Amino acid sequence: MQPFVYQGFIMNKNKTFDFINEQISTNEVVLFMKGTADFPQCGFSAMVVGILQTLGLKFKDINVLENPDLRQGIKDFADWPTIPQLYIAGEFVGGCDIVREMFETGELSNLIKDIHSDHAKPATPENNAIEAGN
Repeated sequence: MQPFVYQGFIMNKNKTFDFINEQISTNEVVLFMKGTADFPQCGFSAMVVGILQTLGLKFKDINVLENPDLRQGIKDFADWPTIPQLYIAGEFVGGCDIVREMFETGELSNLIKDIHSDHAKPATPENNAIEAGN
């Protein structure tokens, strides 16, 4: 069995799903892509990076070109045939076309707002007064 190597970490091939699970569990937003956010290596990945950056969203980028097991493993994990793949709050959102459509309709912004509201109250004068005991 070929070892799985990603950024210096060596794993058995059967650990690919564990690696993917760990990434989407420990990072709020993860983009499995070709290349990196700083240097996308395909137009579809570049488009999703651009959308996420336009929204001001911090995300973890994972370059699937660094390992063929990861490149195939992410497709098998989501049962989705293409890359890039976006995960938000541990859930598969979609590939480039879906992310683009969600961005254009405002659905992606709403999803991000919903996630942030689940984690923290927005800083508003009303919330600040309630938290201060006023």
